[in-house]
Amino acid sequence: MSDAPDSPAGPLYRIRHSLAHVMAQAVLEMREGSTLGFGPPIADGFYYDFILSEPLTERDFPDLERRMRRILKKGQRFYREEVPVDEGYRRLEEMGEPYKREYAEELVGKKGLESLTFYRSGPFLDMCDGPHVDTAKEIPRDAFRLRSVAGAYWRGDAKNVMMTRVYAWAFADKQALDEAVRAYELAQERDHKRLGRELDLFTFDDSVGRGLPLWMPNGTVIRDEIEKLAVELEFRAGYQRVATPHIAKSSLYDQTGHLDHYRDSMYPPMEVVEETPEGETVRETYMLKPMNCPHHHKIFASRLRSYRELPLRLAEYGEVYRWEASGAVSGLLRVRMLSMNDAHIYCTEAQTQDVFREVISQYDEAYRILGLSNYYIRFSRWDPEDPKGREKYVDAPEDWRRSERIIADLLEEMGVDYVDAPGEAAFYGPKIDVQFQTVTGRDESLSTVQLDFAVPPRLGLSYIGEDGAEHVPYCVHRAPFSTHERFVALLLEHFGGAFPTWLAPVQVQVITVSEHFHEYATGIVSRLREKFVRAELASESDTVSKKIRDATTRKIPNLLVVGERESAAGTVTLRRHGVKAQATMPLEVFEAALLDTIARRTLEFVMP
Repeated sequence: MSDAPDSPAGPLYRIRHSLAHVMAQAVLEMREGSTLGFGPPIADGFYYDFILSEPLTERDFPDLERRMRRILKKGQRFYREEVPVDEGYRRLEEMGEPYKREYAEELVGKKGLESLTFYRSGPFLDMCDGPHVDTAKEIPRDAFRLRSVAGAYWRGDAKNVMMTRVYAWAFADKQALDEAVRAYELAQERDHKRLGRELDLFTFDDSVGRGLPLWMPNGTVIRDEIEKLAVELEFRAGYQRVATPHIAKSSLYDQTGHLDHYRDSMYPPMEVVEETPEGETVRETYMLKPMNCPHHHKIFASRLRSYRELPLRLAEYGEVYRWEASGAVSGLLRVRMLSMNDAHIYCTEAQTQDVFREVISQYDEAYRILGLSNYYIRFSRWDPEDPKGREKYVDAPEDWRRSERIIADLLEEMGVDYVDAPGEAAFYGPKIDVQFQTVTGRDESLSTVQLDFAVPPRLGLSYIGEDGAEHVPYCVHRAPFSTHERFVALLLEHFGGAFPTWLAPVQVQVITVSEHFHEYATGIVSRLREKFVRAELASESDTVSKKIRDATTRKIPNLLVVGERESAAGTVTLRRHGVKAQATMPLEVFEAALLDTIARRTLEFVMP
């Protein structure tokens, strides 16, 4: 079966939904006095939320699974019952289910329901709209497995009570379950938070603040190499680098519209009171910047511009700050200080498609260099039917339609397949998002290119056209590497921490078979470092096997083992990470191949 989890008519959906009830029944047996939250099917199984009378951990899973299979063996039926609203309320109160009671009242208020639906299976009763299997005999007993325990706020709101969420896999057969478990285990091995700790790349500290990463030397190397790649690509494409402050007056963000549309994602304002040399007291409000674009707009506006300067490409590697909800902060994927290789391209309407085309071409080159291919294009548009549209978007229907047509025509001309996504636009215009399917199973928005028709006129941006009159430019926002935090997380998981030589924090480690060859080894390290290779000498006090084992754990791509034979002949023995074969060659030959590998940013080291 291959039913999507959002297909209630499908048998797999029914199996998963019914298993959620079976698990809840078993949990209530184990933890009497617990209360229920929600328990829906999801893409690979199901979960259920509880307020538990006693904690439940993964150590309890064997007992919980045994209870679930015992319930399934009984083959109890699932009965649907519809009762009047007042009767439904009474039932929920008698069952001691305050959260279900709260939700029932909300449903009745929103939908004007006259009845509530319950499902009964054996002794278990739950308010639920279904559907479910007819009998537990339809549920395979060997195709589900409990996965993890997590915290989850009731209704996903951090202001509400924290519940315990139990996740489980569920599939149509054991083979599909086993494949999902293997994929999950691989994802756990490649989880960027785990790899970040093991490879000493980044850390977080409560005294600094949630979502504010501290980059260790190894992680900073990766950031720097990504930025270096971006700078080179931009230089060839005619970008000009700029640098802007981390803060600005709140009036700037009010003018650009960020305060109207982005306030909840911004840090609180800073009130500053100072006395001028003339003795006046001045009160001003500053804010941490959530975007680089307002600052770049002011650089554009710093002097009169001519159409001959367009497209004008301004790029910055800058930090921005966003107040992500506490429950959303997660490793490097959701942080509160974001490093962005951001750029803004000011152009005429006639130039917009060419600008988009060259940006997409630049993205393709970057993905090729990094070996990234598992992505698709999402066309993120405004949604005129969204009841909150005036809060989410600039209210300019004709401008939206014209801007979306520019992008749609380009995608059609380029023959690009895309997913249409109304409601995903930026507040100031439509955009193309590049969505990556990660090796750990997530769908992540990384690169983006956005067409901004709204903010330039709000700031009075203009250029002198060929006709001698003033015109308002379009602004194309582009970020090829998302935030560098999220991009590093993607690369960590993509490479499993085993980075190609050009990107690796330590590119070469030299290992001596004894201290007698220390001088030869240090000479190799010095020679390589003079060529800006990140080379180091392994500890002299450890055995050769331990040195190799430690280097393997650190996933260093190139190990040079030197002993009496190598020292006498001026050679090195190269061991590559993950490669059993090793080769002995002149140092000059290795060095030439290494420098070529780094210069061309190849994914593989080509043995000379």
